[in-house]
Amino acid sequence: MKYLSSFIFAAIIFLSLSAQKTSWTTLFETSNGLQTATYEEVINYSRRLAEASPRVTYEVIGLSAGGFEIPILIINKTGLSTPEDVRASGDVIMLIEGGIHPGEAEGTDAILMLMRDIVITKEFESLLDHVTFIFLPAFNVDGLNRFGPYNRINQNGPEEMGWRANSQNLNLNRDFLKADTPEMHAWLKMFNAWLPDFFIDCHTTDGADYQYVLTYAMEVFGTMDPMLTRWQKKEFLPYVQGKMDISKLLMFPYVSFRRWHDPQSGLRSGPASPRLSQGYTAIQNRPGLLIETHMLKPHKDRTEATYALLVYSAEFLNMNPDKLKLILKVADATTANVAFRDRPYPIRWTRDNTDSVMVEFKGVEYDIVESDLTGGKWFQYHPEKPLTYELPWFNRSVPSQEVDLPEAYIIPQQWYEVIYRLALHGVEVNYLLKDTDIWVEQYRFNNPRWGRGPYEGRFTMNNIEYETFRDTVSFPKGSAVVDMNQRTAMVIANVLEPKAPDSYVYWGFFDAIFEQKEYSETYVMETLAREMLEADPDLKAEFEKKKEKDPEFSKSQWGMLNWFYSKTPYWDEKKNLYPVGKIIERQDVEALLME
Repeated sequence: MKYLSSFIFAAIIFLSLSAQKTSWTTLFETSNGLQTATYEEVINYSRRLAEASPRVTYEVIGLSAGGFEIPILIINKTGLSTPEDVRASGDVIMLIEGGIHPGEAEGTDAILMLMRDIVITKEFESLLDHVTFIFLPAFNVDGLNRFGPYNRINQNGPEEMGWRANSQNLNLNRDFLKADTPEMHAWLKMFNAWLPDFFIDCHTTDGADYQYVLTYAMEVFGTMDPMLTRWQKKEFLPYVQGKMDISKLLMFPYVSFRRWHDPQSGLRSGPASPRLSQGYTAIQNRPGLLIETHMLKPHKDRTEATYALLVYSAEFLNMNPDKLKLILKVADATTANVAFRDRPYPIRWTRDNTDSVMVEFKGVEYDIVESDLTGGKWFQYHPEKPLTYELPWFNRSVPSQEVDLPEAYIIPQQWYEVIYRLALHGVEVNYLLKDTDIWVEQYRFNNPRWGRGPYEGRFTMNNIEYETFRDTVSFPKGSAVVDMNQRTAMVIANVLEPKAPDSYVYWGFFDAIFEQKEYSETYVMETLAREMLEADPDLKAEFEKKKEKDPEFSKSQWGMLNWFYSKTPYWDEKKNLYPVGKIIERQDVEALLME
């Protein structure tokens, strides 16, 4: 009878758990992986979770450009829900993001199931031992609301999915540093309030065919603090790779071929720009894992692989949370220290194409056929014929552009949009209380050129050249003083150093300085130019040399006379002058901050 009672009790528990799980079954599960959650289903499911468990807090971090709520769910073992309380508890804070590209739906579906399996079925309740989760199941809610069957031509399911861009047609995963969208403003406020210790962003990749169901990227190329790089490269990645191997879920570093679509051309990897999610968290001294599942695998397989990697990542963070927190603390302190500025800071990196390692790559057979339709190369893959290649992997990067960092930057108050966005990035900003003359280094640009068409809603600068000089400049009251003695020093440099890949000069925030606002009339300059040539033989030689080197210049009356105008005292001395100053001496910064 005792054994019968135990059996009945166990059966009751099993049936109870089964019924409980059934009531929380997601659309992904009921459709056997053929469908994904809509915006309404994400919201309703998330709210239900918060109502069902005191461990879950549902918050809205802001509204999308289209006016839709962007929710996050905070899951903590005792229900803590503020950054201050969670930090005091000693937990690692883990931010997991899905749906930044809603057509790439695995992240959203995996997040919904994982949240349930932590707090409802409690299959992974132990993940809360030392980790507090912030789940962002659907970041680009506008794109998710543009739901339909024809949004991802290269992708194998689901039947319908969201759209890549938001309702302004902007790609949120190009917006992390420039922060043009209301969605990113909300994300940055959330990120800098919580400052997560670890970040995961879930995607689906395009490209060639191969055997791997999931690829990944992390910033392990030397661009981050050495201890943090080592932790990612030698500890975190080997652990999750091993767990994925045991689960027979093929995983490989993010696949990018030296020639697009062509595996045998070799593999290449390198640092990500801060316009991208993991590139952005890197300059915040926070490790970011980019998940890129393989678009030709079924949505069910891609989602299950994403789910597994989320679990294994959280498992690892639980194993030694104090070590990661200590490494992050040291990295932040190092970045904020004056010694960080004693050596040039690399703002651009390039791949070393002379150095590679040989790796085993699980691909498939393929043919390259000349298309009788377009004349181009037509790659025909044969997934039914798996083939392992030995490929060169070019994964070593070296600095290609370095700058000497100042002790502080100073920005006149009229460039308030730049100042505001620095604050969004968690940068501490001080302000001049009176007009002040300051010894600074400045840049004056030469030969600026822009791209032919818009990119992410802006005309980006594709040629950034400048001359450097130092002078005493009068900065008005209200100018922003941005001290580099803070943990966001790399963010500041990437915003304000013009040659950084996502600088605000590149993105067009300062385009107005390149515009000429006063002009001379030709009938005035024809007379004045002759007088100038007669008075200055060196000017005449310079003029003749410019005509010789620039045929177009020599054919343009207006261009030649405007050149003479630029040599007069009437010329705008602020044209092409970068308004941001670099304060070089530490004592000058300290004096300003004490006023």
